[in-house]
Amino acid sequence: MSQRLSPGDTAPEFTLTNDAGEEVGLSDFLGRKVIVYFYPAAMTPGCTKQACDFTDSLDSLQAAGYEVVGISPDKPAKLAKFRERDGLTITLLSDPDKMVLTEYGAFGEKKLYGKVVEGVIRSTVVVDEDGKVFLAQYNVKATGHVAKLRRDLELNNADEEPR
Repeated sequence: MSQRLSPGDTAPEFTLTNDAGEEVGLSDFLGRKVIVYFYPAAMTPGCTKQACDFTDSLDSLQAAGYEVVGISPDKPAKLAKFRERDGLTITLLSDPDKMVLTEYGAFGEKKLYGKVVEGVIRSTVVVDEDGKVFLAQYNVKATGHVAKLRRDLELNNADEEPR
């Protein structure tokens, strides 16, 4: 069972490859707040909904000082297809060996259709400007998660444009 992170913990540093083949590290975001979310697989219905919700909220999240990074075990080529297909503007990173997923407590045993399986635990970790965990949520729902996260971060939704 991987260790879950708690507020106040130092967020584990990582460097992963994005959908364009470039290396992106957590340290690239020092001085800014970053929402790091972990999802099981690009182009599946729940993960698509979640990625589109983050993309739709990106401008207002950035205006509030947050960047958004999505991490999955998918290879960069699949992430590039995902971005292209769904017009995603968030940063997508590939963690094929699941090292970062494991370090963040987002990989391990979970229940799927009543069976216990090993897999990606849909999770969101908000890291502050100093690289510390501000918020850690595990087993989040794909649908409605971004709205709930905005409430948890006390970001007002009045500036949201309906699409």
